[in-house]
Amino acid sequence: MGGGDIFNQHNAEALSLEQAFHRMAQTEPNLDHDVSWFLLPPYWAKMVVALISFLCFANSYDGDFVFDDSEAIINNKDLRAETPLGDLWYHDFWGSKLSSNTSHKSYRPLTVLTFRINYLLAGGFYPVGFHVINIILHCTISVLMIDVFSILLGGLQFSNKGRRLNLAPKSSLLAALLFAVHPVHTECVAGIVGRADLLCALFFLLSFLGYCKAFRENKEGHTFSVLWVLVSVILGAIAMLCKEQGITILGLNAVFDALVINKINLLELIQKLLHKDKSLENTGQLRKGLLFRITLLMSGGASILYIRWRIMGTGPPAFTEVDNPASFADSLFVRVHILLIWGIPELDELQPVFVLGIALTQIQDLAFGLHELHDVWTSLLVKVPLDGISSLQILTLGLGFLIIPFLPASNLFFRVGFVIAERVIYLPSIGYCILFTYGFSLLSKQAKKKKILAVAVLGILLINLMRCALRSSQWRSEEQLFRSALSVCPLNAKVHYNVGKNLADKGNQSAAIKYYREAVRLNPKYVHAMNNLGNILKERNELHEAEELLSLAVQIQPDFAAAWMNLGIVQNSLRRFEEAEQSYWTAIKHRKKYPDCYYNLGRLYADLNRHIDALNAWRNATVLKPEHSLAWNNMIILLDNTGNLAQAEAVGREALELIPNDHSLMFSLANVLGKSQKYKESEALFLKAIKANPNAASYHGNLAVLYHRWGNLDLAKKHYEVSLKLDPMAPGTKENYNLLRRKLEQLQKKGGA
Repeated sequence: MGGGDIFNQHNAEALSLEQAFHRMAQTEPNLDHDVSWFLLPPYWAKMVVALISFLCFANSYDGDFVFDDSEAIINNKDLRAETPLGDLWYHDFWGSKLSSNTSHKSYRPLTVLTFRINYLLAGGFYPVGFHVINIILHCTISVLMIDVFSILLGGLQFSNKGRRLNLAPKSSLLAALLFAVHPVHTECVAGIVGRADLLCALFFLLSFLGYCKAFRENKEGHTFSVLWVLVSVILGAIAMLCKEQGITILGLNAVFDALVINKINLLELIQKLLHKDKSLENTGQLRKGLLFRITLLMSGGASILYIRWRIMGTGPPAFTEVDNPASFADSLFVRVHILLIWGIPELDELQPVFVLGIALTQIQDLAFGLHELHDVWTSLLVKVPLDGISSLQILTLGLGFLIIPFLPASNLFFRVGFVIAERVIYLPSIGYCILFTYGFSLLSKQAKKKKILAVAVLGILLINLMRCALRSSQWRSEEQLFRSALSVCPLNAKVHYNVGKNLADKGNQSAAIKYYREAVRLNPKYVHAMNNLGNILKERNELHEAEELLSLAVQIQPDFAAAWMNLGIVQNSLRRFEEAEQSYWTAIKHRKKYPDCYYNLGRLYADLNRHIDALNAWRNATVLKPEHSLAWNNMIILLDNTGNLAQAEAVGREALELIPNDHSLMFSLANVLGKSQKYKESEALFLKAIKANPNAASYHGNLAVLYHRWGNLDLAKKHYEVSLKLDPMAPGTKENYNLLRRKLEQLQKKGGA
């Protein structure tokens, strides 16, 4: 086919599409008149939606903490009572200081506050309460969707008493059900960190409904409530404090105002503005009320973003290519398009070919597409009815809700730290439900057997409900989650990494090695997989391969502090002390507040008998992390071994004040006190340590030595025997026990004589 034929074909398609849209504009359908669906009273409609949304995710209520939950909840100090509430406003979602260079800059203090309340009410990290709140939030949002969809699909009209009318009860019910049962929401509901999206969506919808209330007295926008507009801005700010996407509701409110309240033809307005058309003043489109409201929205949004930027303190987060390869593409089109393509797991194997094919076809079609898009939407927006809501407005709002909330995650304005995350699609799915419902109304209008069409949609809802239940069960544990991901994305390096990490956490190192190796094979620049694999090989004493992997990781990412530290540990084990010291200091250079690295540096200095340097390094570790038990313990032991008993005692008491329930510190300090002949205090600490950890053979053995020195021979004999029962090979215990037995025999002979 020649180039001219292609051009003619494009013109023909554009013409037929334009004619179809003209017909659509001229005959605005009443959605509920055409939709073959159930009509329920408002109360029952909301009850049905609530019940269906509950059934979708009810089986996730007793799931574990999975995936990102460990970092955002279990390892997040902001949930604990000892962390001041004020710190939540200066920390990111993961508990790191926003001013830190390693922070992800995800600022969601209100979401973290709800996690903290969950933690305090439950008295610890019990996931049931967290999951139940997520399920309740999704049910609430799904019910609110009926009100939102009634406006987006039926228009905004009020009765004489100021009560909002639902002009599309059947359509809004269908759209709300589609939203409630969409399987893409599983991550938000079944994954506890998805609460950020749920809370954001809740206040997002309340902001929209609040904005609509501003026109209760006059829906034409001539008079409106400034208070409700400001309330809408405040609710939008609250949504953003739950998750960053929340700020986009202010833009959507402005679009809704222009399209539905003021019925503006956007393309015609833009053309007149660009051409400085003098007739613009007489169009009535730039009404004073609209400009004032948009000014309020823009001012509120700008103020919120400015405050957010000031709190953040530094620039945007620094992500690596491993976090999100798509965001490092030079082409803007490729950055956005790859993100969308990678959201379809089934295309994983075809990504390179698929991306290339799309790029070529887009280049070929670009000239035609821009011209056609302009013509089609011009024809669409020419005819807008004076009352109610037009199909064109529905389509535009559907696309707006589909696209605008996704913009913060699109790589358009800044990099995001993920390739794809289903939870960011929670809000954009509102647009999908609008478009689906509108398409169903068009099909219903043309269909002769409308009941069959209704049964088909019921089937879709039922299938989605079952898929939600299935996927919820997969989110009940990390193993199930990652295994299910592996079956869908067998060529995804991060999936293999997650399976390997889960196995390693459970102690199955051999199986973990297999998955880490596969992750590195699939992505030769996957430094986190190299680091974890190197750690396991180090523990298995396969030091040379571990060194190769860790050296490659820091070569690929020179500022990878954890890999530098682990490389130092391996070099220390290989007795290459100078290189190890250099690696440790490089790690500290890239992460200045790195207590674990100072701890390992102290161990290196202790091996080299550089005792002062070792003590200084461990002291730095405890300053940065006061609860660093190992660093405290090593200081006590080193001072004890070098005869500095008074200093060892002082350090031990300081440590126990900070970590009063650490039995290893009790044990170390008890040893020091015993050598200082403070037997009573030493005994109390030994007994307290044994109560906390009764199966530690060394605790019983050293307490026996204390009693032996003290002259309490019967108690010494008892604890020697307990120690030998727990560990028959305990060093020195058997010899001390034999000495005690001989002494007891001698005493018995003397007593008999």
